[in-house]
Amino acid sequence: MAYATEQNSRNQSGLTGRFATFAAGLREQMARRRLYKETFRELAALSNRELGDLGLHRSMIRRIAWQAAYGA
Repeated sequence: MAYATEQNSRNQSGLTGRFATFAAGLREQMARRRLYKETFRELAALSNRELGDLGLHRSMIRRIAWQAAYGA
């Protein structure tokens, strides 16, 4: 009987571990998405002149925000 209890304990920790990994991945994705949206919003709020001073064009905003958040 002790063996069966020990086995159940391992199964629950495995499930708990998988859930914890899933939750951590979800939190990471949410943080990356938040960074993308914030970067996009801040760059989009700049005027064309301000973007030009930074050496950017308005068409580059989406790519730059993506690179900031996802590094690709």
